[in-house]
Amino acid sequence: MGISQRDTMGGLAKGLAVIETFTAERPRQSIAEVAAASGLDRATARRCLLTLALNGYADYDGKYFTLTPRVLRLGTACLATMPLPQVVQPWLDQLSGELGESASVSILDEDEIVYVARAAQKKVMSIALMPGSRLPAYCTSMGRVMLAALSEAEARQRLSIRPLPARTSLTLTDVDAVMDRIRLAREQGYAIIDQEVEMGLRSIAVPLLNARNSTVAAINFGLPAVGAGIDTLVTLYLPALKRIQAEMRAVLR
Repeated sequence: MGISQRDTMGGLAKGLAVIETFTAERPRQSIAEVAAASGLDRATARRCLLTLALNGYADYDGKYFTLTPRVLRLGTACLATMPLPQVVQPWLDQLSGELGESASVSILDEDEIVYVARAAQKKVMSIALMPGSRLPAYCTSMGRVMLAALSEAEARQRLSIRPLPARTSLTLTDVDAVMDRIRLAREQGYAIIDQEVEMGLRSIAVPLLNARNSTVAAINFGLPAVGAGIDTLVTLYLPALKRIQAEMRAVLR
């Protein structure tokens, strides 16, 4: 059934747009910054932010706003309705425990990956990753294997939603170059990232497939670049990821 504009609440949509402007890179923002990031005018952004603060979803110090833990209820409620986190967590814990490295599962949301489960043996990134955390798809191993499941046109369209900033000196920012890596991931069945998200971090990912052979998520290992060469990623970690991939195919919907 189609949904018409008159049946929707514009205020709710604007409030959600404001919440989405807060990221790991922008945890503390002024009204002007939120207005610029959300595309709303300052007056609307201000009303949304003050409403969030009044209802306990944000703190306000007179200049800057930050989200409070209360906002996690929104994401937690969503994750609680998804069977995927509950299904994958035991496998993720086992995989991480066996090899002593951090392992994660994410899904694709437009041009970003969203972490839905994680087993961390050690901190491998400067930012704290947890269920609900987001990273760009174009420069992450899980993002590339999930983009590889799309058609060429759809993958390119998602890469064109916004500019591709260089997170490090090694980040590929040209759409054609990223598309080449996506094609390689499609051919090989896995993707490797070498310090494109953050210097000192390498990762390897494979898609998680359901019984119909459709990609529903991705699983990866994230490792410090020191001591984890590219060959090591393939020889030591890829077989373990492939094993979990095969075991989970029968239980994923």
